[in-house]
Parts: sequence; C-alpha cells; structure tokens
Amino acid sequence: MTVYAPAVGGVGVLGTGSYLPERIVTNDTVGERAGVSAEWIERKTGIVERRYAADHEATSDLAAEAAALALADAGVRAEDLAWIVVATSTPDHPQPATAAFVQHRLGAYGAAAFDVNAVCAGFVAALHTAARLLAGDGGGGRRCALVVGTEVYSRIIDPADRRTAPLFGDGAGAVVIGPVGEGRGLIGTAMRTDGHLHGLIGVHAGGSRRPASEKTVARGDHWFRMQGRDVREFVERELPQAVAGTLERFSVAPGEVDHFVPHQANGEMLRSVSGRLGLTSARMHLPVDRHGNTGAASVPLALDHARRGAGPEGGELHDGELVLLAGFGGGMTLATSLLRWGR
Repeated sequence: MTVYAPAVGGVGVLGTGSYLPERIVTNDTVGERAGVSAEWIERKTGIVERRYAADHEATSDLAAEAAALALADAGVRAEDLAWIVVATSTPDHPQPATAAFVQHRLGAYGAAAFDVNAVCAGFVAALHTAARLLAGDGGGGRRCALVVGTEVYSRIIDPADRRTAPLFGDGAGAVVIGPVGEGRGLIGTAMRTDGHLHGLIGVHAGGSRRPASEKTVARGDHWFRMQGRDVREFVERELPQAVAGTLERFSVAPGEVDHFVPHQANGEMLRSVSGRLGLTSARMHLPVDRHGNTGAASVPLALDHARRGAGPEGGELHDGELVLLAGFGGGMTLATSLLRWGR
C-alpha cells in the first residue's frame, strides 16, 4: 500500500550543494578487480567512473562539505537551522547519529539532528519529514532545515562482486529548505515499502541479529549484497506505477512535469524504463555516468547538478517548473516527491 502525504504549503528548496571525493575510480580499475571489462560496465550501467572517499573521510565529512555549499547557496547561516536530517545507510558509526557529527562540523548547535535510513529512498523521505517539521514551527522561530543524503559505499562493497562493485560510489548532496513564495515548494510525497522483499538488498552482518565476528567476516557477510535481476524487475514494475499514482493523487498531468530526478541506480536501466513513465515533457537528469550509484546521496547530487549547471545535465531548473523526485532501494522502499521550483 502506498501512503500519500500532502505537504504543508510554503516550504521549498532555498539552496543546494553536493560533494564528490577527489579520488576518481575508472571502469578499468573496478573491472579488473571484479573480472569484467570496462566496456561491459558502461554498456550495462551507463557508468564511466565513480568517486571513492579518501582514507581520512567518513560519511559525515562528505555530508558537511555538501551542506556548507547548500547553506552558502541559500544564504542561510548554520546557527539559524532548526533541523538537520541526514539520510544514509553507511553511517560513521552504529551510534550516535551521523547527523550529530554533521551538526558539530557546521557549528549548527541550535539545530536538532537525526538520521533517516530508507537506503536509496532515504533522501526523499528525509525531505518530506523535514518539511513537515518546519511547518510546525518547532524550531523556536528558526524557519530553515538542512537535509542531506550521504554515503560511503566503497567501505562496504566487495571489490570482487561484479553485481555491485561496478555500480557504487561515494558522495553527498544537500538542500536547505525553508519559506518560499506562494504557489512554490513541496507539493506532496508518496512512499511504500514491500518488506517481504527485504532480502533483495542488504548488509547481513554487523547488527544485533548477526553481530560482527571472525566467522561473519570470513564469510563476507559484512559486504553489501544485491540480487540485481530481482531488483531491476522491481524497479521496472513499480516505478511507473509509483509515478502515475503520485501524479494522480496530487492532480498533476504527466505532461506538466518539467524535470524528473531519479535515484541514480543504473543509467541503462533508467533509460530503458523512462518510456513507460509517461513524462513526455520532462527532462530526466542522469549524471550517474560520472559518480555512479551513491545511494541516498544520488537524488540530491543530481538535483544540485541540475540546479547549478554542473556538466551536460545541468542548468535547467527555472522558477515555477514542476520537479519530480524518485528514490528506490533496499527494503524494498520506493518514495516520490513533487515540488514546484522557486526560491
């Protein structure tokens, strides 16, 4: 069952930011370890390269870099934030929340900070959560929130696994949200989770059910695993339905959508399913070729590319345009959000 949540009017995106680590990892490098060719990776995924965090960089470090850029873009001071919501499935530590480290790095000590884990759908879920929190004015007069998607997948990927190693990279994307003009901002969000499919994607050791041990490490249970074919079938089946349901629920015709910003799971897969989405007038933003699948970071990364004009996919967001965000991944969870662009 899909849950639809209309947004409280007047809260939208004030600024965006993103951060990619300096280290570029090519298909040649990944393919050699995974036993596949660079040509095979690009043909199957549309990915040319991805970024890996430096040894000293953790998930919160990437998040703080993206967040600082988003704050500067919005013209908002860190001390004026009411909320910090971080979407990640690769936290710095099991506890405390990665958001606490981000708050500390930014000096945003007036903000309440917490994490959201809906894997690759996490950013869309976090965005709506933060918008609803702002609508309640629980920030003591502070009217802005920071929402970050951030991942360091390179630490949990088995380099010999051809199903996952070619796909994933590290990065962070962030938005600052707050008051926007009449008729602008977040319109609504739809989300569903098919928990019976939880086994399709995951890291199976290191938690309370299967604590890390010599045996789990020896078996490779601490690595990220994915049943790629089943995941693809899920996306091809459920994404068109989710898009159609969201548009119908919020009274938007498919041809009215100007921009589609999906989770950057696999460029080839997204291009193959795009014709079934009915978004005849929308530009689909796919910078996945340069950073790969960055989990919860991929939607805000792509949104920042579109907002700032970074690369061939960018510079396309204009006041009053309709933007559809879509995240999907482990759980299995799928979340979509509609917003009317305007700052």
